Formats: sequence, C-alpha cells, structure tokens
Amino acid sequence: MDHTPPLEQALHAARALVLADLVAGQVADADVVSLVEDSVVHRRWWAEQWPEGAGYLPGLVAQDVQDALLERYGRWPLCPVCADGDPHALDVDPELGPDPHWVCGKAQVRVAPVGALDSVVGPGH
Repeated sequence: MDHTPPLEQALHAARALVLADLVAGQVADADVVSLVEDSVVHRRWWAEQWPEGAGYLPGLVAQDVQDALLERYGRWPLCPVCADGDPHALDVDPELGPDPHWVCGKAQVRVAPVGALDSVVGPGH
C-alpha cells in the first residue's frame, strides 16, 4: 500500500510528466532536469498553501520549466504542427487548470497532453 501523501504523489506525477516531455524533445540533460527540480520545490510551497490546486501542478511545472528554458536555452517545446514560418513554442492550456495540454496558439490546435509529447515529436525535435 502506498503511504505517500497526496501532495507528494501530485508533485511526483507532475515531475514525471514534464520529464517525459523533455526526454521526448531530447533536452533532458542534467541542467534541464535541475530546472524541473527547482520548479517542484517552488510548487510544493504553492500547493501547501492551496491543496485544492494539486491537479494543476503538471501544467504549472511545465510552464515553469518552459519559462526557465526560454531564459537560458531558447524556446521549448517547438511546435511540431507548423512547418512554415519561424519556429515557435507550444503553450500550456489551460494556464491554471487540470488536464493541461500543449497547444499551438498559431494553428489553434491541441497537440498533446502534458507528458505525452513523445506521441507527436520524433527524434531530433
């Protein structure tokens, strides 16, 4: 029987989903993984203040990592839908809500749930 507190379960799940997307995009090196860990630490405090928001953690951690990557490395994850024009990043939708998805704001389409980018990006993306 799992005796892990619900908040820790939610944080572990959010970490795993975002790491899966980083692996799918082949950007899960040690520096990037530490960005995920930084977000999880920050969001632990946030979720302790607002336990009802635990379901929002995957989207929030994804956005935190996306913002940190933009500052240090560039846009992530790049949109696999739009072949024309400048490369652009996907957005998390909803910004604050359960069941977050990566969406292309340009094409107005849902690309994949957070944690499932491997279903739409191949090697080298």
